[in-house]
Amino acid sequence: MTKTIDFFFSIGSPWAFIGLEPFATLAAEHGATIRPHVIPLIEDNGGIYSRNRPEARRAYWTKDLKRWAALRGKTLNFDNRAALSDPAPAGLMVVAAIEANQDWLKLTKALQEAFWGRGEDIGDTEIRRSIATAAGFDAAALDDLGQGEAVEARRTSSYETAKATGVFGLPTFLYEGELYWGQDSLPFLERHLKGEKLVA
Repeated sequence: MTKTIDFFFSIGSPWAFIGLEPFATLAAEHGATIRPHVIPLIEDNGGIYSRNRPEARRAYWTKDLKRWAALRGKTLNFDNRAALSDPAPAGLMVVAAIEANQDWLKLTKALQEAFWGRGEDIGDTEIRRSIATAAGFDAAALDDLGQGEAVEARRTSSYETAKATGVFGLPTFLYEGELYWGQDSLPFLERHLKGEKLVA
């Protein structure tokens, strides 16, 4: 029986960036298919953007990110983040790659590494396309597809699926009806994939 994991994430989530490679490795080790869903936080379900949290919590959030990044062998670039434009168009490009049956995982890695690792402005069309082109994609074609009805329908479907399932934060993994929120939940997902479903 094929194992399928629904993966809810966004390009603009540093936690999704930190956990992407460990998750992809885990899925591959267990022969699991990843079904990707690019979505925003779902505030109706309790998702809270960092900018809307109290300063004390934002400060801890930053420290915790840095700890996890170090543990995962990643570097986070927080310099001039306020000057960067919205990474959402990069998310549309990834949805377009999914729709076109292209290597969305490779594109996601390239865009997130640029955004979170090097502090590049992937909201800028030329920068985003340069990154995608360097990764081997037809960037202009993906950007064009990202503005079409098929991508919008996929985005809407992913959002509605996530909302109905109870997803609120990113990344979230859904396997056999069980939600695992956060890249720090990967050990629980791993045990589930091995046949041990831990239930609180």
